[in-house]
Amino acid sequence: MKRRDASTAEQYQHDELDELASALASLRDAGEVRAFLLDLCTPAELEAMTDRWKVVPLLLERIPYREIHERTGVSVTTVGRVARTIEYGAGGYATAMHRLHRHRA
Repeated sequence: MKRRDASTAEQYQHDELDELASALASLRDAGEVRAFLLDLCTPAELEAMTDRWKVVPLLLERIPYREIHERTGVSVTTVGRVARTIEYGAGGYATAMHRLHRHRA
């Protein structure tokens, strides 16, 4: 991991994250996003993100953590982290799930 001066780290991260978010938002469909993610992420990073995403609907259905682990193979620790993010995070999981559900309906 790169080392940054603590005083500039937050601003750098914010600016760079905005650039990445803009790049993702510029993509037109799931195929383009998939290609971008394959180029951007390592296989381990993709696995971690897909693991997190696949437990979101199960958590929203209020399925117990242990059962989610048994169904998906995702660790109970990761399930707990995703659950905390759903409850206390920025709302991204909820927005994506809502739009995905609306799009499929």
